[in-house]
Order: sequence, then structure tokens, then C-alpha cells
Amino acid sequence: MIGHRNLIKIRQQIERLREGSSRSIQHAHQISQSILSSWTRSKLANIPIERKSAPLISIDKRQPNILQRALLSCQDELQHIASQSSMVVAVGDIGSTILWTAASKKMQVAAENANFIEGGQWSEDVVGTNALALTLKTQKSCCVFSMEHYLEAVQDWVCYAAPIIDPFSKQLVGVVDLSTTWKSHNSLGVLAAERCASILQHSLMDSYREYLYIRTLNTPQISLNGHIVDLTPRQIEIICILTLSPQGMNLENLHHALYGDRPISMGTLKAEMSQLKDIFGQFLTSRPYKFKIDIDADFLQIEKALDAGYIETALKLYRGVFLVKTESPFLCAWRDCLESRLSEAIFNSNNSDILLKHLSHSPDAVDAVERLMELIPQHHLAHQNLLKYQKI
Repeated sequence: MIGHRNLIKIRQQIERLREGSSRSIQHAHQISQSILSSWTRSKLANIPIERKSAPLISIDKRQPNILQRALLSCQDELQHIASQSSMVVAVGDIGSTILWTAASKKMQVAAENANFIEGGQWSEDVVGTNALALTLKTQKSCCVFSMEHYLEAVQDWVCYAAPIIDPFSKQLVGVVDLSTTWKSHNSLGVLAAERCASILQHSLMDSYREYLYIRTLNTPQISLNGHIVDLTPRQIEIICILTLSPQGMNLENLHHALYGDRPISMGTLKAEMSQLKDIFGQFLTSRPYKFKIDIDADFLQIEKALDAGYIETALKLYRGVFLVKTESPFLCAWRDCLESRLSEAIFNSNNSDILLKHLSHSPDAVDAVERLMELIPQHHLAHQNLLKYQKI
């Protein structure tokens, strides 16, 4: 544990930097660039000065996501860690909303007062600099100490956070945060957060015993229980259609969704379904055709992010066109709808950083270019650089 006098000194230095009285290179190096950048973004977010705690929303538990299911099998272990370490342990989703917490007696009241509890919204644009949101943004473990926090209610805290990575899709699925008082700051705090993330990742792996994952952006791919399944493009299309129709489909409706008016015989589709039945066995039923297995997909993650208002997350996940070669009228219509929702989110966004990152990955995103040219002043160099995208 770091000495109390040193902690007081560090806290005072951070406070001077926050107040702008000591921004020299000599002192600024003591604050990480990620914290400094977060302070800048927090100021631009126009967070209400009177905000003393995070806003609360209700968590829908009727259809728990894969992270919520993983929590069920390891929450006792995380609860024990919180109790033994005199901390509060929180698990957040990809949009910085807390899904679950366990607080020690020492931290329980403080956590409740700040709404560092289930349903608390801890995104940077809502409460400013905090470890949970910063880890999600950088996808790296971090520590936010005392006055580095933007919200006054948690400036007596030190928080350690680590990303939770899906062991099969390799996607960021959430974040775990360990928080205590700044006087109890420990240099091993980040390692403890990473240990908790590891516990959750092992729990995720255990939950994949009956689990189907679909990747449709860039190179389409299906994995069953963590193993890649060798499928044809047509079979992947069928799986996507059934995933988007969880109530199931009969053969005739599936044929229309897949082929439309193309002159493909019903027997051809029956042969495809017979092959899929051989591959997936009990997980694929008929009359109607329906998957009876937990399914997740990159396109579903984007949709869920948009539903929750997590625009930055949705744009991060959108790394290619959904089934770019499909001719299925059902899937083409769904793709058009998804792209329309993304475009609407882009035009409603006021965050130029998010849009610039999206543009770097999707240089043909005309909607992002148009919105950026509205947001960035004409005299700014970035505005001139955007002109090259209009010529692509």
C-alpha cells in the first residue's frame, strides 16, 4: 500500500492540475494521457454541475445477455472478493451501465449515494471521467484516483477497472470495476480488477457449452460451442434468417425469405435443411424450423447497442457490411434497416471524436462525413481533410 503522505501529495497535485493552476509539462506527466483526454471530453459534454450521482435506469432481466448469464455462476466469488477487500465490485455492460454490484460494509452507503449500483449509468458523457467508462473506451485496464474523477461524489474514491473479453468472439462484452476509498489505494488494484475479469471470462467459457456465435461482418463465420463450423454461404444465410426469426419459420416462409421470387425448388431448400440438421442435431428443430440454443451475433450486438443508445459502441462494432454478398430479400431488408438506424444515430451525434474513429474504419461512410462537416468549423484543418472523403 502506498504511504498516506504520498497519497495526499498525489491528490493535491491532481487537484491543482484540475483547477488549471499547474499544467506545466513538469507536473502534467504525472497524469496519464488517457485521463487528460477524458477530462477534456468531460468538459465538452456539458455535464450538469449539480449532478451528485449517476442517473439510474431499470435493467431488463427477461432476456439476459451472455454476460448476465455468466454472472450467475460467479457472483458468489465476486461477492467474497468485495467483502474481503473492503471494496465495491461492479460489472458493467458495453455502454457503461452497471448490471450487478457487490459492496462491502465499508463502501455500501457511498456506492448507494453515488448510484454506483445496478442500473447506474456511468458513461463518460453522463458523469465524466471514471474508470469503468475509461476502460470501455480504451479497452485497457486502468486506475482512476481520487480527484481524477470528474464527478464530485466519487472524488474520495480510487477505482480500478479491467475489460471483459469474450473468449470466443474476442469482442469486448463488458467491464469489471473495483472501488474503495482513496486512502486505501493499492498499486496491485489493477491486477485485482484483471483477476475479476478473468473469473468472468472463465464463467463465459463455461456458459458456451451450448452456444452459437455468428459473425457476419467482413468474413462470415459460425462457431458452435467455441468450434468453427464449416458451412456454405447459403447455410449461413439460413442461420441468420432463423436467428432473426426466433419464433421459427415453416419451409414455405423460409424459402421466400431466402430466395424471394428466384426459381429455386423447394427440394433444394429441404436438402440444405437436412444438412444443417445433421450438423446441429438437437439444436435445430423442424415444424417450424427453429434453433433451440443460446445465440449471439455481431449484428445482434450492434442492434442491442443501438437499442440502448450506445452509439459509440455500435459504430465500433460495425466493421464491415452485414453479409455483403447476400441476395436474400429478408436479409437485404434487415441490412437496410440496420444501416438506416446507424445513419440516423450518426446524424444525431454531436461527438466528432466518435465519428472520426468510425470514418477511419469506414472511409466510405458518407453520412459520417456530412455530419462531421456540420460539426467541425470550416476554418479547422480537420474540415479541409474531410473534403478528400467526399471525392472517394
